[in-house]
Amino acid sequence: MTADHPQPLPRSTPKSDTKVALMCVASAFAMGGMAYAAVPLYQMFCQVTGLGGTTQKAEKPSELVLDRLVTVRFDANVSPKLGWSFEPVQRTVEAHIGENMLVFYRATNTTDRKITGTATFNVAPDAAGLYFSKIECFCFKEQTLEPGQSIEMPVSFFIDPGLVKDPESSRLKDITLSYTFYPVEGAKAAGQAAAATDKENRS
Repeated sequence: MTADHPQPLPRSTPKSDTKVALMCVASAFAMGGMAYAAVPLYQMFCQVTGLGGTTQKAEKPSELVLDRLVTVRFDANVSPKLGWSFEPVQRTVEAHIGENMLVFYRATNTTDRKITGTATFNVAPDAAGLYFSKIECFCFKEQTLEPGQSIEMPVSFFIDPGLVKDPESSRLKDITLSYTFYPVEGAKAAGQAAAATDKENRS
């Protein structure tokens, strides 16, 4: 009988090696791109659903104002890395549901250098996020303060009348609107951490 001889493995060519390397690089870039896109997509999802107390953005005031009042409290926090003081000008307001309200927060750059910051935000309880609508807010864009500069920043908002029809939210009497200012890069990291934490909690 003739013994079977194993067939030699085909040798890789420089061309095939290059193709494999390019595929690996492309895969790495694709995974990195998906990770980078995850944060803004997560933020968009939160805004649509009110997840985690994320507020809504409205184009115009409510056309319906109800007699019922809700107490809105204002909270301010700042990252130790920012070098700003930050506080609400008013601590609370009484707002009719559907009534457009205008309040202000004050920020001061306490350092000797120009700093750009941006604010993350949410409301508590979380269920109120779907009905807390902001028309104008300093949190919609980055804020830059010169050394020692102090500014008052507006927040225009209303509580959507749809709240009274929601079984989970209809009895709310108090809502807290909270902001935290970070250095611009710090805010991105905070957003990524929040997205990762929420994903872990829901898995």
